[in-house]
Amino acid sequence: MMDNGCVLCAKGLAAGYSKKIVVDGLSFELKPGQILTLIGPNGAGKSTVLKTITGHLPLVSGELMLCQKDLKAMNEKEISKKMSVLLTEKLTAERMTCGDVVCAGRYPYTGMFGVLDKDDIKKVKEAMELTAVSELYDRDFGQISDGQRQCVMLARAIAQEPEVLLLDEPTSYLDVGHKLQILTVIRKLVTKRNIAVIQSLHELDMAQKFSDRVLCIKDGKADRIGTPEEIFEGSYILKLYGIKDGSYDTYYASAEMPAVKGDPQVFVIGGGGKGISVYRRLQRQGIPFAAGVIHENDIEYPAAKALAAAVIAERAFEPISEENIEKARQIIKKCGKVICCADTFGAMNKGNETLYNYAAENSLL
Repeated sequence: MMDNGCVLCAKGLAAGYSKKIVVDGLSFELKPGQILTLIGPNGAGKSTVLKTITGHLPLVSGELMLCQKDLKAMNEKEISKKMSVLLTEKLTAERMTCGDVVCAGRYPYTGMFGVLDKDDIKKVKEAMELTAVSELYDRDFGQISDGQRQCVMLARAIAQEPEVLLLDEPTSYLDVGHKLQILTVIRKLVTKRNIAVIQSLHELDMAQKFSDRVLCIKDGKADRIGTPEEIFEGSYILKLYGIKDGSYDTYYASAEMPAVKGDPQVFVIGGGGKGISVYRRLQRQGIPFAAGVIHENDIEYPAAKALAAAVIAERAFEPISEENIEKARQIIKKCGKVICCADTFGAMNKGNETLYNYAAENSLL
């Protein structure tokens, strides 16, 4: 029995093309005020699922309910009053202004001639103001940037006054500024208007930060569903995407290239994030290196662990031990080259000052 509080519910959904099933047995419930994000490898079927929900593809089997009604029993206008859609396909709008494009979002509410009244125009302008594209109202839609187009298309979807907003990779083609702008607007919509959002994203950092629930699709099935905290923990993301070359840190939502193999040629004294750029530069140059002494709760420890051929680590909140200083000193002797990224040494990393002085005394810096 589906929860009456849901605005979009799927039970045993099978999505695909004709009789070829791409994703099978998919079940989820989406309530007002929630953002559900679909993630998974390329070709897993995320877009196929979304196109099935929108009706662009027929439902192969299962149940799909929109606002307590069977989606198959609803006509296009009924669906359009409940759900608006923003897909990745670029809209071709010949001789249309941005205002014209957003006005098209009001078509479910206009008469057969599509004439907008004052209330319709008001809602169009509110949507454009919300997405920060008001100044584009009279601009030719074909003459603006991809980022501006995406914001205008989102304004059109908002002007439709949906209860459910469906977005297929809404941040595609966008720079980081526009990505954050789009997702921030979506979050405001969810909070202020209590709408529900279902979207697909490739950017895992954005999925982790902007979602209420995350649905992971792999091998044609729903592999896992839960809160971002439940999904982005441990090594699950590595398994979901089959990551073999390199690593992915779920705490910082960052991917790193694999470490260069071989005996370390350089020892990097880092800490506080100052060594990260050096680690990455050495990795790009194909130089194996050692890093230390890094506390396990240091911001750069994950990068050191991923990129260094050897890491000397100290327990969190503990002063660097004599044992770790000696381990590092022995590696420095073999490397014959030291790069020190730290510009100050406090009580907890006093041991690194000892290493720095050792390197200076032996002309290794």
